[in-house]
Amino acid sequence: MAPAVSGDAPPFTAEWDAGDMGCGDLVLELRLRLQATAPGTIFKLTARDPGAPADLPAWCGLTGNPLLRSQHPVYWIRRKP
Repeated sequence: MAPAVSGDAPPFTAEWDAGDMGCGDLVLELRLRLQATAPGTIFKLTARDPGAPADLPAWCGLTGNPLLRSQHPVYWIRRKP
């Protein structure tokens, strides 16, 4: 499980509530949604899948999209430049 990042929630310009979508489908859809935004966009994602606390930080690390803050089920991700 990824630790929650302290501090205030960053302001965001795009968001998506993925509900209970499993992480496999979730990261595929997240990739498409991030690609539809401008580089540097802060994206607020709500993901209730129990695997999200482990899978989303790993996905962010692999793709280079920084995870700014997480407090399951909410994640703030900055689209990479």
